[in-house]
Amino acid sequence: MDFSYSPKVQELIEKLNVFMEENVYPNEAFYEQQLNAQESRWSAIPPIMESLKNKAKEAGLWNLFLPESDYGAGLTNVEYAPLCEIMGRSMIAPEIFNCNAPDTGNMEVLARYGTEQQKNAWLKPLLEGEIRSCFSMTEPDAASSDATNIEARIERQGAEYVINGRKWWSSGAGDPRCRIAIVMGKTDPAASRHEQQSMILVPLDTPGVKIERMLPVFGYDHAPHGHAEITYDNVRVPADNIIWGEGKGFAIAQGRLGPGRIHHCMRLIGAAERALEELCKRVQNRVAFGKPLSAQGVIQEWIADSRIEIEQARLLTLKAAHMMDTAGNKAAKTEIAMIKVVAPSMALKVIDRAIQAFGAAGVSEDVPLAALWANARTLRLADGPDEVHRAQIAKLELKKYQ
Repeated sequence: MDFSYSPKVQELIEKLNVFMEENVYPNEAFYEQQLNAQESRWSAIPPIMESLKNKAKEAGLWNLFLPESDYGAGLTNVEYAPLCEIMGRSMIAPEIFNCNAPDTGNMEVLARYGTEQQKNAWLKPLLEGEIRSCFSMTEPDAASSDATNIEARIERQGAEYVINGRKWWSSGAGDPRCRIAIVMGKTDPAASRHEQQSMILVPLDTPGVKIERMLPVFGYDHAPHGHAEITYDNVRVPADNIIWGEGKGFAIAQGRLGPGRIHHCMRLIGAAERALEELCKRVQNRVAFGKPLSAQGVIQEWIADSRIEIEQARLLTLKAAHMMDTAGNKAAKTEIAMIKVVAPSMALKVIDRAIQAFGAAGVSEDVPLAALWANARTLRLADGPDEVHRAQIAKLELKKYQ
């Protein structure tokens, strides 16, 4: 495995780092100021975001996540990894480069499984950053870590499908630009276990779609993006809105979640790197008990352990990315599962040490550490909880000896 960067990737890394230093980090606080200055944090997008998106487009730093050169930068997973890591250093960065979840996953679904009509209607404006989307899979009344438990119904009635169900944690639905949801539900409860589910495109302005509430994460509302609980009550959409075909929902979900999981891990490494950077800067200029914090043995252990853990996680992420590129997502399922367990736990430990080094300031909004920690903690649940991934890893390991 060769993880050296090609000249193309090295150039993108340099451009992205410069863009982050000159445009993203200086505007993180300004973004929040503009968001809070509005009548509602959900009513509009801070103008600075659209300005930064336009700059990113002009700089050629746009849709870097899509391996298809027709739509994105044509990068492999290994090539995209260092770029995604850099974006993960800031909570607002992924959107600036149109590399933010859940839009990335939804665009990948449409690019791989969508009809030309679906691509023209929804993929094209998503690629341009003109609209946003959400993904409605998780349900409040079902153990959604097992996607076969999904209870929402998608029933064919003539030239239409009728959708009924209740979803939550539909990330992105609070955004005033969110126009489309990909909804997962059952079309045939009598089919085999993994062929009961389908995915369908539902415009959010369709009668019967109701956003019940926005769900905070450890007190963070994540506005204007947010995470919604949505009711679909006799929602009717054209039959052409089904993606790929009836019974393909579980297969699409597995194809969608592989890249999504590893992208989360790449961003988490970036978040951990920023936390370690903030920690190192902090401890060198703070004095306690007669000497700089950096001279305290326990602080040096934190720094050393953090560097070790980040490098281990990065190498496993790159191995998983390499396998996805060379052998396919299915062959890489063990490595994807392993890094999905490792990366969030690693990031939480590193960020927690940085918070400790900052003292009371670490849990405030004056530094990004608390927000980064809250986001990292959700990723021990999102795209499958640790326990599900560990169970899969164990089964695959035991299979070697049967």
